[in-house]
Amino acid sequence: MNAPAKLSEIWVFLAQSPLLWLSLTLLAYLGALWLHQRSGSRPLVNPVLVSVIAIVGVLLITRTPYDTYFEGAKFVHFLIGPATVALAVPLYGQLGRLRRLWLPIGVALLVGSVAAIVSAIGIAWVLGGSRELMMSLAPKSATMPIAMGVAEKIGGLPSLAAVAAAVAGISGAIMATGLLNLLRIREPAVRGFAVGMAAHGIGTARAIQVNETAGAFSALALGLNGIATALLVPLLIRLLGV
Repeated sequence: MNAPAKLSEIWVFLAQSPLLWLSLTLLAYLGALWLHQRSGSRPLVNPVLVSVIAIVGVLLITRTPYDTYFEGAKFVHFLIGPATVALAVPLYGQLGRLRRLWLPIGVALLVGSVAAIVSAIGIAWVLGGSRELMMSLAPKSATMPIAMGVAEKIGGLPSLAAVAAAVAGISGAIMATGLLNLLRIREPAVRGFAVGMAAHGIGTARAIQVNETAGAFSALALGLNGIATALLVPLLIRLLGV
C-alpha cells in the first residue's frame, strides 16, 4: 500500500474521534492567540477570526461535514454558558457605579438596541433581501444563542442568524478601538458598553483584554442587549410592518 493511501486510512480513523476536533479547536485558538500577541495585539489579527479561518480551511481541505466537526467540538460550545456567567465577576466590582449610572445605561441600551435592529432590517430591505433574510439579520447584535432563538421564532434562519452574529462580533472587535478613538471617546465604561452592545461576546473578550472596567461594562451590555433584543425585535417588526 502506498503512502497516500496509508495517510488516507489514518485520517479516516482519526476523523471518527471526537478528541481530534476538540484538539483542533483548542490548537487553532492557541495559535491564533500567539499570532495576536506577536502582532502587538493588532485588532485585525483577532484570535477568533484567525482561528475560524484556520478551522474552516481544515474542514474544506479534508471535506469534513460541519456536523462531524461539531459533534467532536461541542464541549467548547457547552462552555459558552459558564463563560458568560463568569462575566458577572468583573461586573460585580462595578456595582456601585452601575447604581449611579442606571439612567444613561438604560437610554443607551434602548437607543443602541433599536438602532441595531432597525439598521439591519433596513439595509437588507434596501438591498432587496427577502423577509426571511431580514428576520435572520434583525437580532445580529445579540449574543449568538439568543440571536438564533429569536430568528427562529420570527421566521428567520437560525444558521444564518448565527453567521450574522459571528460577523457582527468579529467586525465589532476589529473596528471598535479605532472608531472609538476617532470619536474621541476615552471613558472605559462608555467604550466597553458600546463594544458589548455592538459586538456581544467576541467584543467583550476583546474589551476585557484592554481594560477591566471596559470589560465589565461590555459584559453588562452583552446581557442587557440580549434581553432587549428578544423583547424589541417582535415589537419593531410589527411597528415597521415587515
